[in-house]
Amino acid sequence: MASVTISSVIDAPIEKVWARVRDFNGLPSWHPRMVESEIEDGKKATDIGCVRKFKVASGATIREKLIAFSDTDHLTTYSIIEHPAPISNHTATLKLERVTDGDRAFAVWTSTFDAPADKGDEIAKGMGDNVFQGGFNALKAHFSGQA
Repeated sequence: MASVTISSVIDAPIEKVWARVRDFNGLPSWHPRMVESEIEDGKKATDIGCVRKFKVASGATIREKLIAFSDTDHLTTYSIIEHPAPISNHTATLKLERVTDGDRAFAVWTSTFDAPADKGDEIAKGMGDNVFQGGFNALKAHFSGQA
């Protein structure tokens, strides 16, 4: 099983960061690699079990299922159900914690998945660098007024 964990401190109050990332359908509004997204079957983006289908800038389509969501814990967990990479049993969590020094948010994005032995490290690196860190970089730029 492969895993990825990326963390970052975002210079904004946790409530503001959470307001930006909590919409399970809102990836294109804050992540530069995501270009369009829709929730299938008319469900709400906070409904456990809803499926989002989105496209990335490269043109690939990904489908993910929301499996946990908490405004109280500033947490969202989802699983990939369709992805062009050879992965299975994927689960990821994006969680925010309050940083008391300076009223900032500590963000942690973790993921575990199965992949062919010769591809796991490569996929994990791409997911960590391009998806997770790319998202955190976009959030930092947004909250610093550079977006």
